[in-house]
This record gives sequence, structure tokens and C-alpha cells, in this order.
Amino acid sequence: MAKPNGPASPLPAQVPGVPPIRFGYGTNGLADLRLDDALTLLADLGYDGLGLTLDHMHLDPLAPDLAARTRHLAHRLDTLGLTVTIETGARYVLDPRRKHGPSLLDPDPDDRARRVDLLVRAVQIAADLGAHAVHCFSGITLPDTHPDTAWKRLAESLTPVLDAATTAGIPLAVEPEPGHLLAGLADFHHLRTILGDPPALGLTLDIGHCQCLEPLPPADCVRAAGPWLRHVQIEDMRRGVHEHLPFGDGDIDFPPVLAALADTGYQGLTVVELPRHSHAGPHFAELSLPFLRQAEALSQGSTP
Repeated sequence: MAKPNGPASPLPAQVPGVPPIRFGYGTNGLADLRLDDALTLLADLGYDGLGLTLDHMHLDPLAPDLAARTRHLAHRLDTLGLTVTIETGARYVLDPRRKHGPSLLDPDPDDRARRVDLLVRAVQIAADLGAHAVHCFSGITLPDTHPDTAWKRLAESLTPVLDAATTAGIPLAVEPEPGHLLAGLADFHHLRTILGDPPALGLTLDIGHCQCLEPLPPADCVRAAGPWLRHVQIEDMRRGVHEHLPFGDGDIDFPPVLAALADTGYQGLTVVELPRHSHAGPHFAELSLPFLRQAEALSQGSTP
């Protein structure tokens, strides 16, 4: 599909009897906007919801009065008719000097505990907002760490988070991230095995990551992941290059991907993930939804 340009065009008609995919936009791609301005923008553009990255500029999970701020946000989301998933990939929310630090794999148990605390907070926030999932990832295996040790740390660290998720009724959706210990779908299934396949453990599938490194095409990845899908992120990407790209700038053929997603019966949000394009976030938010709706119409064999 060609990259869209110019102002947003009218969205294509939905095929009768086929539930529309529910698209959101990630707030990590709108980091220069106040959260309320971002919410208003997305509602005005016609998005169904958002992937809310807990960060210092957007619902800081470590600042005072978190419960009150969360209640205010819940009211605002309800007013605008937006749904939400909670994402925890903020770069420096815990450590101003280490990107994504500390992680669940850090050798220091106190550091791992700080990440666990953030994830447990995220689960509570998700419950208070009626979110459909909490996203997380494993982190990078540090030098001189044996893989068995890294997997043990990951499993032990996630156990209290999964306990909180079970109590709250909120799935924990772990994302395979290129370069991390848990980098691909096979690694997710390895984690499931280690943990004993707990019901609260689900999957965040990033479509671009499938294009980047999975052996199967993205549409086949979606079908293979279907039983465990709890959150979906979407953007364009090229094979072998982990760079999140605007739609049309990469190699992904999106209609088959969206057809596969519809076939799985997934009902959560499919969130545009363009964190490095935040400087022009409103522009890319405006272009992305018509592109995805057009791809969705083509996936159903209808005329955009």
C-alpha cells in the first residue's frame, strides 16, 4: 500500500457483520503533548483508544496523588469514549541515566524489585481505568549473565506481577522485543512453560517486530499468536532492521495482517507505535488511521 499523504480522507465503509478492528495510538508517540491534549486529538481523529505509556509527562506512576489523577483520567476517557491499554516501556521513568533501567533481569534484587513495583502499580492503574491489558517486556540480558540465570530472574520477577494481574482480572501482555532476552514468539512460549502457563500471562504482538525478525510472515505470526493475544502494536518496518516506521515506509503488506487479526477474534486495541516520531505526533496520528482503515477494508475485499 502506498503511503497516505495530505489531510485525512473519509474512512471506508465497514463490511456488514464484520466487527471493525479497534485502533489506538500510543502516547509515547505524542510525548510533546499534554495528556489531555493527546486524548482530545485522538478522539477528534476517530481513534477507539490509546496505548498509555506511564511516564513523567503522562500519568507519572511515581508522582503524588496517583489515585486521584487516575480517577480524573478515567472520567476523561469515559467522556471522550476512549478505551485504553497500559504500556510500561517508558525509557527513563525509573532511572534518569539508564534507558529502560532497571529491568527484570538486573543482578541487584532491589533494582529488580523497583521494576516489579512499577508493573504492579501499572496493573492497579489498569484496573482503575478499565484497561484491557498491561504491557511489559523482559529487558536485555546483561554481559556475563548466563541465559539460565536470566530466565530464572525473569520468571521470579514476573510471579508477583502475575499474582496482582490475576487478582485484578487484567492480563499481563509480555512483548517480544528485538535484542531482549524475550525477543521472539518462541521465547514467549519458553516463558509460558517456565511459569506453568498461568492464565493471566498473555502476549503483546508488535507487527513490525514480526517483519523484523520472525521466521514467519507477519500475517502467519498473527495467526500463530492468536490464542495468547492480549495487546497488539502496529507500525511499518523492514526486514532485519528494528526501526519503527510510518505506514508505507517499510515492507509490510497490511491487508493480510489485518485479515489474520480479524480471524483470531482479538477484541483489544491495535495501537500505532511510533515513539521516535513524537516530534510530529499529531501529523502521523492523522495519517495513520485512514491508512489502517483502508487496509482493513482491502483485507475484507471491499472497496475503500
